[in-house]
This record gives sequence, structure tokens and C-alpha cells, in this order.
Amino acid sequence: MTKQYLKPLALAASLSLALAACGKSEQAAAPAPAPAKTAAAPAAAASTAAAAAPKSVFDVSELGAPTEACQDFNTFVNAKWVAANPIPSDRTRWGAFDQLADKSMDEQHQILENAAKNVASAKDGSTEQKLGWLYSAGMDEATIDKAGYDPIKPQLAQIDGLKNSADIASFIDTSYNNGDSYVFSFGSGADFKDATKQIGYVYQSGLGLPTKDYYFKPQYKDIRTAYEAYIAKSLELVGVSAADAKKQASEVMKFETELAKASLAPTEMRNLDNQYHFVSLKEADKISPHFNWQKFFAAQGVTIDKGFSLSQPKFIAEFDKLLAHAPVSQWQAYLRFHLISSASSALSKPFEDNRFDFYGKTLSGQPEQKPRWKRVLRSVNGAMGMGLGQLYVAKYFPPESKQRAEELVTNVRNALKDRIEHLDWMSEATKKKALDKWAEFLPKIGYPDKGEWRDWSGLKIEQGNWFANLEAASKYNYHYDISKIGKATDRKEWGMTPQTVNAYYDPSTNTINFPAAILQAPFFYAHGDDAINYGGIGAVIGHESSHGFDDQGSQFDGHGNREDWWTPQDKKQFDARTKLLVEQFDGYTPIKGKPDLHVNGKLTLGENIADLGGLNIAYDALQTALKNHPQEAATKIDGYTEDQRFFLNWARVWRGNIREKQAELYLNVDPHSPASIRAIAAPSDMSEFAKAFQCKTTDPMVRSGDKQVKIW
Repeated sequence: MTKQYLKPLALAASLSLALAACGKSEQAAAPAPAPAKTAAAPAAAASTAAAAAPKSVFDVSELGAPTEACQDFNTFVNAKWVAANPIPSDRTRWGAFDQLADKSMDEQHQILENAAKNVASAKDGSTEQKLGWLYSAGMDEATIDKAGYDPIKPQLAQIDGLKNSADIASFIDTSYNNGDSYVFSFGSGADFKDATKQIGYVYQSGLGLPTKDYYFKPQYKDIRTAYEAYIAKSLELVGVSAADAKKQASEVMKFETELAKASLAPTEMRNLDNQYHFVSLKEADKISPHFNWQKFFAAQGVTIDKGFSLSQPKFIAEFDKLLAHAPVSQWQAYLRFHLISSASSALSKPFEDNRFDFYGKTLSGQPEQKPRWKRVLRSVNGAMGMGLGQLYVAKYFPPESKQRAEELVTNVRNALKDRIEHLDWMSEATKKKALDKWAEFLPKIGYPDKGEWRDWSGLKIEQGNWFANLEAASKYNYHYDISKIGKATDRKEWGMTPQTVNAYYDPSTNTINFPAAILQAPFFYAHGDDAINYGGIGAVIGHESSHGFDDQGSQFDGHGNREDWWTPQDKKQFDARTKLLVEQFDGYTPIKGKPDLHVNGKLTLGENIADLGGLNIAYDALQTALKNHPQEAATKIDGYTEDQRFFLNWARVWRGNIREKQAELYLNVDPHSPASIRAIAAPSDMSEFAKAFQCKTTDPMVRSGDKQVKIW
């Protein structure tokens, strides 16, 4: 089960889009470092430059003609690279993030290969031993293929034996306790009204297609047909006759369509009012009188005190309606299919191939499956990601990198504070509240500190049993997560593994988090000039910090509580500025030859605010650093000024190409704008960019006057 409520706001889209309703993943991560407020801020920003930056830090031969800079900055910086670097056949996209992720995967692969090779000498019960056994079991294709779908036969038999709604409810209760989710999602999270405490959250889920629109809109008719064929093929693989499988697939589609009608769209889910609906057990039972929540929680071993968040009541009411009135046979078809689909990646080759044919080829346009080791690595990360992360940082992330990154975080945070203090549209009363929140920021750099890593002693891993190991990990991680309900929120806990090439902000804890894997080139160079580092990781730090003040983050105080700390006039000013940003992004059409497909400005608003704020903040931090090093500020590197190199590295971070089907899918579900747009959008709103490249006010890369958006 994957948490879906109050998602931490990550820098970039996940490298793979999980669409199955019953996916398994590591539920929680480990604690993190001490609050930034314990370290005194320096009087002036320090330089991160080395004595002499090597030219290889930025290869200017990749740049286009100088005249392109003010026309389309992404084309100027990235077009040559994109043309010379086609998307690999086992990928749906390829760019700077993907290259760095591949590097991380290669390093993780080596760790797992060594763990498997040396498992006999590993300490009994150690993380190394468990990872070695887990990885070896996943790589044993012969044993996995021989087993076929034997691992799920007991669950299939249980589904076959369901006779009434009470049986169905009991099956859902038991499945959840085993780490398998159906129809809705359930897990822990900070209470919107008291972020110091963890409560239970129930959220809409249960659909096999990306969003509700895919069940109704005419343009997705072919995808619906392909999905129904995928359902039928999945059922045939477990022995259902072709004719019966086709009938059951039709019933599954009807069932999911009813759920889709009651589901909220991605833009609606960004409304915080739709993410939290606190109810008592009695109130919950009124919403779904045929599903006993007390029995459900008892089956999970969870005690609910005053209540929990039944976050989308309309969806749960529809679930209850189906529980009471849908034929048992329809429920069986739905549960049977989702069991198979969810388990497919851990079953024999026909199951893996069938799932890939739909979710990989049809939905995302990926021509070929990833190699076996990459697929296994993904599952290992889902099962024991933080355990693997501990080995990863020990080998690949030196302490000095963490120290240098902490310096940059301090400098960029100071720039944010200065921006808030000098805003011309915000009153002093609201500024004070904003600065109070700023003071409570907790930066977490690289990885959890000593003594704060997660304990894996309770997870039992067997030799040679891939499916059983993944099931054991799913159950272990699920119970690790829900065991937090009723306990204090741990701000030091990590929600992203150190080997992940990404970063995130969590509004419920007011933390900004930078995993080790992103703290390297092209984002961060230990011996790079200031401009390169501030245009890369500095902008990332600014991005995550700005999330605390985006359209969602601005609704939480420094302690993670949802609280209105704005004066009415300031909120009106903020909304007017963000409206302009929505309109700006609504105008972008990123897919060549498809001018009718636009970026969704409302869906991507939070990330766009963070990009704009983050780049401005990082630029300010760079100027402070350069004032302290005037010789560096006056020196060109490879013919480019520090201001120019700042924007060049920002655009380079977003270089890449994407398959058309994946691009269309992301426009519908991803809260991030396309990378090609992110490379140009924020710079076009900055007068500093136009000045750096001597652009004219009539150039496409220049937004001026009332078209220029300024927020933070």
C-alpha cells in the first residue's frame, strides 16, 4: 500500500509512475538530522567555489547558437544534448535526472551483488544478509518461473470462497493486516489540527487507470479497451477460461467506473479540504454502514482514540454502496484481478510481461522492459529501501559532501528570509508569521544521523522465496507505518531513501529533505564555481524551501498545523499572483504536434511556485556569495559570466526527452510541469535573466510588465 495523503512535495516526478491500486512499498523511512535552527547562521554567505573550476563542470560545446538564448533557453542549452542522447529502449524518458538515477542504480546494484556473494559470511540477521537473500531470490528466475502463480493460489481460493458482503469486508480486513490493500488506502499521518500527533488516514484508491477521466472521456476509449484486455489476460493466466475472463473483465470495468464516478480528480485532490475529514468511529459507520470500521482497525491491531480522517467521504460512501449491492461475483472479479495485477512483478514471466504490455507499452510508450536486475532492485527498494540506503551512504557519500551541502542550505535559507523581510506586497503582521515558520524549518541533509537509522531486526527474509519475502516486507512496512497512529510525530524521520535522486518538502513536519544521491553533479560539485552550485543544488534547496509558502504549504504553520496565518488583504494579493502563474502555465503546449494539450496550471501550481521562488532565492544567495568574492564575480569561465552560468545550470538540470505517451500521461497526473517548460518558465519571469543574456523586452524568453510573475 502506498500513502497517498498530504504527499511530500518532491522536486521531480518519480522515475516510474505506479498506477496499480494495490501496490506494495516500504511504508516509512528513518529519522533524520538535527534541526537547522541549532546551528548559527553565518554573517555572510560563504563561497563554495574551489580555487579553479575545471572546464568539465559545464561543457559549453553543448550550447546552441547565442541567438537562441533569448528565444528558447531550453533549446539553447539542451537541444544538442537531447539530439545526441536518444531515450534508451527500456525507458520512457531520458535526461539529467535519469542519468544520475542510473548511476545510483549501478552503485546499488554493486552493493546487492556483493551482499548476495558474501551472504554466507554475513552476520546472521544483519541487514546485509537480508538484502543478499532478498536480491538473490529476486534474481532466481528459474525458481520464480517454475512456481508460476502458486504463491497467490491461497488468496485466489479465499476470493473464490466469498459468499456475501460480510465475507468481502472480512477479506479486506485480513488482506490489509497482511500488507495488501484493496479499494481504499490506509496509513498514518500527522493530524492537520495537531501535527505533533499521528492519526489514521483513509483515502480513495482502487482504480487501475491513472485518473477518473480515463474511465469517461472519449479520447481514452482505446486505453479503456486495452485495459479491459489486460484484465482478461490477467485472469486467463490463472486458469480462467477466455470467455469467462472476458465477462469478468467487463464486470471489473463496470465496478471501477462506479468508483471513478465518486473519485476526485488530481486537481481536486490538491484542495486541502479534500485531504482531511476527521470523524469518530460512529460517524464513519454512518457514512459506510455496511463496513465496520471498528472491526477493520481491530484486525490491523490499531486503537483509534477520538477518530481518524475519512478523507473522501463520497468515495467511501460509494465503496459501501458497492459492498451492499454489487453482486458477489463482481466483487470477486475485481479482487481477483487486483490481486493478480499487484502480484505480477513477483510472479513468473508471463505475468510480468502481461503487466508491462499494458502499463509499460500501452500507457507509457516504453518499448522494452528493464533488465531483470533493475526490476528486482526496484522491488528491493520498495521492501528494504532504507536498509539498502544505509549501505549506500557508507560507500558512496563522504561526510564532507554533507558538510558542504549544509553550508549551501544555510545560505539559501538566509536568502529566503531576506526576501520575506523585503516583500512589498505583504504586511508586517503576515511577514512575522512567515518568518516564524521560516525559523522552524528543519533541513535534513543526505541521510539519517547515527542512531536514527531504521531497525530491520523484525523482518524475516528467507533464502530462495521471492514472493514470500516481498509479502513479508509489505506486511512489516505496513505495520511499521500504522504503529505510529496515536503516537507523537517524529520530525526527524525520512520519507525518501538516501539513494533517491530527488528532494522534498513535508508540510506536516515543516522539513526540507535532500537525499545523498542528488548531492552530486550536475546539481552539486565539490569543486565547482558558485554559479554552477547555486543554479543547481542551490535552486533545489530554494525550491523545497519555497514549498513551505506555495499554495498548499502556505496553509500550514511552522509546526505543521493547518492554520490561516494570513491577513485577508495579503491572502488576496497572494491569490492574485498565483492566478497569474496558473494562467502562464496554462498557455504552455509542450508536446510537439499536439497544440491542444496544455500544461494544467492548477495541477502544477505548487511546483511552479516552488520553481519560481527557488530560482529567485538561489540567485540572491549567489549574489551574496559573489559580493564576498569580487574577483570571482568579475571572472568569466569559458566566456560566460557567473550570472549566465547560474541560469545555464538551471536549464541543464531539466534537460531531457520523453516519449509522447508518457508525456501525455504526465500532463494528466503529474503535479510537476514538463522538464522542457521548467527550464524556461521561471527564468522568463526574472529580469535578472534578461539582463544576463541581454534579451530584448520583445523576446519570447522575457515576460515583463503585468505578465511577469513575482511571488516570493
